Amino acid sequence: MSDHIVPGPHELAQRRSDRALAADRRLRGLFSAAVPADGTDPREGPKLALVAVGGYGRSELSPFSDLDVVLLHDPTIDEAVVRQVAEAIWYPLWNDGVALDHSVRDATQMRETAATDHRAAMGMLDARTVAGDAGLVLTLRSQVLADWRRDARARVDQVRQARNDRIERAGWLAHAAVPDLKESGGGLRDSVILRALVATWLIDVPHGESESLRSDLLDVRDALHETAGRRVDRLNADSIPDVARYLGMGAEELDLHTREIGRRIAHLAALSWHKIDRALTPARRRAITATGPLVAPLSDGVGVLDGEVIVTAKADPSADPEVALRAAAAAARGRMPLSPGSAARLARSMGMFPDPWPPSSSRLMVDLLTSGAGLVRVWDELDFAGVVDRLLPEWEAIRLRGSSSPVHRFTVDRHSLETCVFAAAVKRDVARPDLLAVAALLHDIGKGVEGDHSEVGQPIAADIARRWGFSSADSIVIGRLVRWHLLLPTIATRRDIEDPSTAANVAEIVETEDFLDLLAALTASDAQATGPTAWTAWRRGLVRGLVEKVRGVLDGTVVVPAEEYEGWPATVPIPDHGTLGPADFVLTVEPHQGGSLLTILTSNRRGVMADLAGGLALAGLAIRSARTVTRGDAAVSLWEVSRPDLDTARLTDRLRPAMAGELDLAGRLELTSIADAPDARVRVLDQLSDTATLLEVRAQDRRGLVWTVCDQIASLGLSIRSAHMSTYGEEVRDVFYVVDVEGHPLDDTTATSLRDGLATALA
Repeated sequence: MSDHIVPGPHELAQRRSDRALAADRRLRGLFSAAVPADGTDPREGPKLALVAVGGYGRSELSPFSDLDVVLLHDPTIDEAVVRQVAEAIWYPLWNDGVALDHSVRDATQMRETAATDHRAAMGMLDARTVAGDAGLVLTLRSQVLADWRRDARARVDQVRQARNDRIERAGWLAHAAVPDLKESGGGLRDSVILRALVATWLIDVPHGESESLRSDLLDVRDALHETAGRRVDRLNADSIPDVARYLGMGAEELDLHTREIGRRIAHLAALSWHKIDRALTPARRRAITATGPLVAPLSDGVGVLDGEVIVTAKADPSADPEVALRAAAAAARGRMPLSPGSAARLARSMGMFPDPWPPSSSRLMVDLLTSGAGLVRVWDELDFAGVVDRLLPEWEAIRLRGSSSPVHRFTVDRHSLETCVFAAAVKRDVARPDLLAVAALLHDIGKGVEGDHSEVGQPIAADIARRWGFSSADSIVIGRLVRWHLLLPTIATRRDIEDPSTAANVAEIVETEDFLDLLAALTASDAQATGPTAWTAWRRGLVRGLVEKVRGVLDGTVVVPAEEYEGWPATVPIPDHGTLGPADFVLTVEPHQGGSLLTILTSNRRGVMADLAGGLALAGLAIRSARTVTRGDAAVSLWEVSRPDLDTARLTDRLRPAMAGELDLAGRLELTSIADAPDARVRVLDQLSDTATLLEVRAQDRRGLVWTVCDQIASLGLSIRSAHMSTYGEEVRDVFYVVDVEGHPLDDTTATSLRDGLATALA
């Protein structure tokens, strides 16, 4: 793309039109060759027509779009004639490699299909004659349009349900981690639906804005097609830089530009569906006063009109800015929409809040943030209108900002709102639900600033809390919640939570049980809002286990001295063992937190952990954690693996060759050569345990990684007391608790040698 010239205004739209014209010329030529006459006069030839539908019908052909074409014919024409014409048109196109979405139907079949399939009907609403009998096409289109309007009440319900199902799968273009330009809510399908809703005559939509937004989004998709060299609709992080360069933008600029288009289309769609609902609702008799329709009052300056929360005409937002919070809280708690007109009025005219806010304003903000699922829709309306910028200027830095973490399913701003929704469900579990609500909204506010978002977000969140009227002490707590919101999941998944040192270290940070409860609730809410992989049964169990151990430190019930800990959970019995040979082992399997827990009894020999790790890898199992304890000549190890429902006998058979030394594990599990292997990071984590040396490995996940680490540790005559694996997309953060031959932490020289040797092995 070094010689690529950035397309000028409207150039990509013209190219789409030109592609459609070129396709028209090709199809007309094939049609003329296949049909004896021009097909427009029954005396001269059969009544046939080639019809462009969908995007091709709108002359909106992207570089790798399918040609959506129907060979339409009069029902009286002989099927053999129609088949001969169809083959004469389709085969040359197939031979040329044209992506063709074709069908052959008579006018009656086409109308019947449109009557039962709303997508086919919407495609026909954009039908355009390419070749043949234009009258046949015009008649059919008129019939389909008349049917669409006649059956509008039933058809819009079908469209709505299909749209809801689609958005459930594809998310929202403005907020999905990886948006689908076509299928996501606010995407190209939604823009086409707007045209179809207008065609019902039930509502009107700002035509110019709707068409302009679709054209802008098509420009992005065209650039995505061009840079990918294929048909693709998902704008993932890897494709953004190339698409941005093609369009003459920066990567972040393109991401925000695309999401803003999606947000505006989604807003138009929301307004349109609300109009549809009003149009289809049986007319109600309104109570009319001398000044207009009677509004049901909710609070000072706030009422309900036609199912929407409004700011009443008598309210004065310039003198009473708090009316914005009253209206928003009432709408969210009542699960009602906030009137777009009222939101726009607030953005234009609301005055400044005092600094700090009065207690009444603080309470209303908390009411809004703790309202549950109703928050998201109301906040989006306020944000679209510009009211959020008045309430929380810092929001601009995270608005529509994508997350760098592969486990996130939303943009930063939407994720923050979803965290509030989950936090509202556990507000009774904490002493201060108001602090939890504000921390939930602001926990990622630092992602709009350079640096560790937890660290830079702490003072930002504390300042916002003070401005919102919280006391200095409460603001500090909110800031600390933001600072440490990743503490519990990080420690739970990367450290040995059975080690008393782990709970003691966390207790020093959280200081009180009240703060621990707040942090635990924020952790769970954050994880659930992130996505299903962030709050699996395994992660949930680890976090809850850590919380209870920290609580034990805080209330003084912990009784196991750290120096006596040998790496084995006190609650897990060590199985009896007899005499075991070097290759002997006894395996038991039980369900455990969405996966399986393996207890393996072996002889106490050097390299046994590496052999087990290699055997489990060859069996296709992802290891979550491992720990071992020795008893004389025997060793017992616990392995958490991600797969449930394992068959003990079959897994025993899979492990036996590895334990017997019959496999070349080094050859079978040799790390695949990958581009970023030299970037693997190995470091010693100092002063985190009194009884072992912690070694952290950061690398790209691949089969054999755990075996490589275990084998390297065994080659130096060292032992693994426990290991804890965390995976984030393709990245791993694995921590190994290593001890010397006497079961003590490593000295500095040995630790350094192990670190360097392992870094070399991974690279």
